[in-house]
Amino acid sequence: MNKYELAVVISSKLEDEERAAALTKVQDFITRFGGTVNDVEDQGKKKLAYEINKMDEAYYSFIHFEAESDVPAKLEKEVSIMEPVIRYLCVKMDEA
Repeated sequence: MNKYELAVVISSKLEDEERAAALTKVQDFITRFGGTVNDVEDQGKKKLAYEINKMDEAYYSFIHFEAESDVPAKLEKEVSIMEPVIRYLCVKMDEA
């Protein structure tokens, strides 16, 4: 199993319940594909470096998980079509 970090940027136009539901849905995708969620860091609302979809702020969350090497591709395919998610990035963590 490899360790990964998924950064998710969620629209600031959502209510707290909708944002929490979107994060839960992403975590459900990870477990459905055979991964294990280790930690979820909610960084809160932050200013974007540039405007995206007429928004200059968004909510940032980082999900640390362990999974097989094919899971990030499946996960990105699902997250990319989620409407509340405006940006995402999944990276493999170093073993060191």
